[in-house]
Amino acid sequence: MMNRIIPATEKDIPGSAVIESYLASPYTSIKHSSYFQVYEEVFTKYRNRPITFVEIGILDGGSLFMWKRFLGDSARIIGVDMNPDAKRWESEGFEIFIGSQEDPDFWDRFFETVGSVDVVLDDGGHSNSQQIVTAHKVLPYIRDGGMLAVEDIHTSYIRQFGNPSKYSFINYCKRAIDQVNSRSSVLPWLRKHPSLIRDAVYACAFYESIICFHVDRRKCFISESTINNGVKPISRDFRNEKYRPSFDSGKPLRSFLRSIALIALRLVSLIFFGNSKILLEMISTWKMKKYFK
Repeated sequence: MMNRIIPATEKDIPGSAVIESYLASPYTSIKHSSYFQVYEEVFTKYRNRPITFVEIGILDGGSLFMWKRFLGDSARIIGVDMNPDAKRWESEGFEIFIGSQEDPDFWDRFFETVGSVDVVLDDGGHSNSQQIVTAHKVLPYIRDGGMLAVEDIHTSYIRQFGNPSKYSFINYCKRAIDQVNSRSSVLPWLRKHPSLIRDAVYACAFYESIICFHVDRRKCFISESTINNGVKPISRDFRNEKYRPSFDSGKPLRSFLRSIALIALRLVSLIFFGNSKILLEMISTWKMKKYFK
């Protein structure tokens, strides 16, 4: 069931500026009510700037007018749709491209014509293949400081979209987290293969049903450990104190048995893993299963 009226347009309501533009659009647009606050949070910095904004899925035209009103006249608004009828919006000053977002050749032709862009908003067909191919093809053409925002990622949990699946878009996004973290110098095994996301996506922001890939290649470097020139007055590191044998005079037998167990586990860990701490950390991590229910 769709609600046709959104009454919360007061200025202190999150997303109110986008809602105002949404309601002012002369043509139909369908958006989930939680999206407006996300739009305002991630797109406000682009307002009244000469950016190139691409939206996928624009048939009825309502969203084109919404974005033009919200972003301002300096923005170049480009629409992508599969239906040739969407070409009608060119008469209103928008650039319209007709093609399938899951066709890699379409995107090659698109960027050959358009060049680099600042923002791509994927509100297309929401299937795994459409979202994944789009992400893979558009990220190389998004300028530093720009982003790819993908809507309706809840379809990754819906059966009619072929999910759950190992190759769902949400799993593509989870893999993106690994790629962002692979820039840490202590994780070289995560950098075995070239990665578009590792080299271009500075951060991934997850919202309800939306993910934003923030693109900034200048910030996508291998992170090394550093230390400043300050004096170090305290040398003992207490992070592993829980793994040290200790004696409690109030509970001598318990502390003795615990110390023996710790020594034994550390010895076994050293023999099998080459590190006296690994086995203890594995046991400690296993206890965290209660937080994953």
